[in-house]
Amino acid sequence: MLVVENLRSGYTGIDVLHDVQLEVPTGSIVGVLGANGAGKTALLRAISGLNPVRAGRIMFDGENLAGSSTDTIVRRRVIHMPQGRMLFGDMSVRENLELGAFLIDDRATFNERLAHVFELFPILKERATQMAAYLSGGEQQMLALGRAWMSSPKLLLLDEPSLGLAPKIFDAILDTVRTIHGAGASILIAEQNARKVLRLADHCYVMENGKVAFHGTGTELLRDERIERTYLGASH
Repeated sequence: MLVVENLRSGYTGIDVLHDVQLEVPTGSIVGVLGANGAGKTALLRAISGLNPVRAGRIMFDGENLAGSSTDTIVRRRVIHMPQGRMLFGDMSVRENLELGAFLIDDRATFNERLAHVFELFPILKERATQMAAYLSGGEQQMLALGRAWMSSPKLLLLDEPSLGLAPKIFDAILDTVRTIHGAGASILIAEQNARKVLRLADHCYVMENGKVAFHGTGTELLRDERIERTYLGASH
């Protein structure tokens, strides 16, 4: 599915990522953990074509995406749900979902995808005509995830989906991520909430200073003293 090899990338002229190696096998959930500034967001932005790739390869289903346009990457069905949601606040819930469906070219498929999103998030159906700016934080995160799901992703990139959410709301979002995974999408999730991601993911990578410091299965890392010491304090 996705293989990142010796990736060097960053913002403008500054490298943030240094020789990053990572894999997301088909049908898996993979986590990327790390503190603020560790390089999690930069990694997802490089994969989705938002940040320049200066060295290395990003192989997706055998094709190197490094240097490809964001449009090309989206058409390969690599879909990025960015940190901060990035919704169109002055547009309705339905209009935001329609934007996520721009690759769909027939009405029947669109209606099927929309019905599935409303099944996952009934509150979005209730608020379909409401402007996105007036949704609660949790509802906005649901809308952002629903918009991403409208694109029928093969690989879904989730950047800090817990940001600004109460723990119970984040738990509900993760339950939906599991449902989306069960429907056929592979998942790469970047998060600071280590405990919940370790319980969700098949495999996790821990980033420090733009590099992968160590990695392992979620079960292995839950028992790892480095994780316990650094990431599993009372706040998690």
